[in-house]
Amino acid sequence: MAVHKKYDRNVLGRGLDDIGNGRGLDALIDTGEVRTQGSSNLNEIELSHIEPNPNQPRREFDEEALQELAASIREIGIIQPITLRKVADDRYQIIAGERRWRASQLAGLKAIPAYIRTVEDENVMEMALIENIQREDLNAIEIALAYEHLAETTGMTQERISERVGKSRAAVTNYMRLLKLPAQVQMALKNKEIDMGHARALLALDSPSIQIKLFKEIQKNGYSVRKVEEMVQMLKNGDDVQLAKKKIAAKSALPEEFEVLKSRLSDFFHAKVQMACAPKGKGKITIPFANEEDLERIMNALDNLKTDNQA
Repeated sequence: MAVHKKYDRNVLGRGLDDIGNGRGLDALIDTGEVRTQGSSNLNEIELSHIEPNPNQPRREFDEEALQELAASIREIGIIQPITLRKVADDRYQIIAGERRWRASQLAGLKAIPAYIRTVEDENVMEMALIENIQREDLNAIEIALAYEHLAETTGMTQERISERVGKSRAAVTNYMRLLKLPAQVQMALKNKEIDMGHARALLALDSPSIQIKLFKEIQKNGYSVRKVEEMVQMLKNGDDVQLAKKKIAAKSALPEEFEVLKSRLSDFFHAKVQMACAPKGKGKITIPFANEEDLERIMNALDNLKTDNQA
């Protein structure tokens, strides 16, 4: 059952009229059900390495609609990854999303997020898929894609999938819902730049453009999951992102001496160190890292500090 995000001409054609009616850039985006064509991976692929499907029934694309979509992509990026089939080394053919691919070229993008479907995806057996899902080193997006693949290739319900993989139905549902997030949020989750909790909090927002705005604030400020959940509630109550940001900042403001300490720690570790402090003085310090190499760098800095103190 191959379903994918569609940029419907009737939606695109409304363009500025809907923007004027308050729907903004979301007027250009169909946020309906997302399917991944049985793919097993998510990556950014250079546009020059992608070719259209020669069997694509659509031969003509409305230029005005493409320009509108390109404008949306320039403003908030790709919302739904396209789906590709790998046909050779560094060569991919479009299964779904040729309009997004064309609009991305007009928008000046060099690469585009894409679900990758390989030959193995076509032939993988149910048991192999289930075994793969149960590996501990899979990231959240890989797990979500595997659940989606199981549903598409075997016709399993979420209830049945939960029984087969030994997870609750709610857990399976939560993973599969991640595929409805904007592409850049999915990429960040895959690369472990944000946590599953951040992603689940963003899913509570209906608007992809607001999801992206809040996601960028998470990246910029290193918000905890709890803070993001608070901001989401503020947004659902009518606040905009900037007002929610100010309220969170006021709630979590540190005494001046702690701000100085936080700044010194950030400089020392070359990382955006976060501090939280309760009125009675109890608190915590968080040092984020981007990957294993970054973690090793931070550990070396701590080791050097220990050595200096012992000298």
